[in-house]
Amino acid sequence: MIFSTLEHILTHISFSVVSIVITIHLITLLVDEFVELYDSSEKGMITTFFCITGLLVIRWIFLGHLPLSDLYESLIFLSWAFSIIHMVPYFKKHKNFLSAITAPSTFFTQGFATSGLLTDMHQSEILVPALQSQWLMMHVSMMILGYAALLCGSLFSVAFLVITFRKIIRIVDKSNNLLNDSFFFSEIQYMAERKNVLRNISFLSSRNYYRFQLIQQLDDWGCRIISIGFIFLTIGILSGAVWANEAWGSYWNWDPKETWAFITWTIFAIFFHIRTNKKLEGFNSAIVASIGFLLIWICYFGVNLLGIGLHSYGSFTLTISI
Repeated sequence: MIFSTLEHILTHISFSVVSIVITIHLITLLVDEFVELYDSSEKGMITTFFCITGLLVIRWIFLGHLPLSDLYESLIFLSWAFSIIHMVPYFKKHKNFLSAITAPSTFFTQGFATSGLLTDMHQSEILVPALQSQWLMMHVSMMILGYAALLCGSLFSVAFLVITFRKIIRIVDKSNNLLNDSFFFSEIQYMAERKNVLRNISFLSSRNYYRFQLIQQLDDWGCRIISIGFIFLTIGILSGAVWANEAWGSYWNWDPKETWAFITWTIFAIFFHIRTNKKLEGFNSAIVASIGFLLIWICYFGVNLLGIGLHSYGSFTLTISI
């Protein structure tokens, strides 16, 4: 009873705090002068991190294993991973561009986890035999950490594309009918090349300079975070293969979850291959990362929504009352 009460309190505190952080971010977008509000939002994310950490520790003590056995627990762990990613630049005293990504991500994952859709999963249950393994912690934690990092990095790429396309639209509007299609696509490629951005004379104004400096930072941060996520995803897939061999007698079964994990891994491998070519990095790699963003959600929620395959332990059904 005590564990359940503490878990309930920490869940609602963390969700309430991250909701306040979202509100603060919306205010600071409108008024830049409120530096104190920005500092408060950073402290709010740290508070959220400790609340979610306490929630996971309490559930771990009560269950006797790392809480990663169903969709509810994995969502809580995912929001915890988002909060960790948020705090990395904070402790390095860098300007935290991640807050615009991690705070909403934590908010939505926490909101969905605490929604009425997953109420039945809030109650602790005994692990099914297939999950009673030491590989549970290794495999699932690596996969979810990989998902969190890849989602954050992919959202940076989406932001990169949005800002780039807005600039292209302005260029086309200013040029009216003087631009033909070939110049339009060459301009897209030109905007995508990070090292040649500041050489364009039209970027000499301070507004354009800071805009494209932001684009470079989005591209760099996105690549770094995706690199970390790709490593976690690779470790998670390999550890899952070893676990599958112990549990089912085969390293790979082409289960729906395994198949989509492999497709996701392939897409981000293509992302890194594209970035080896200086002419293709930036714009082209951002498109691939954006596709990867969608694939991650298919991989993460697909099996849970359908409830099929060997990985259907965390599936849920929607209960609709009429």
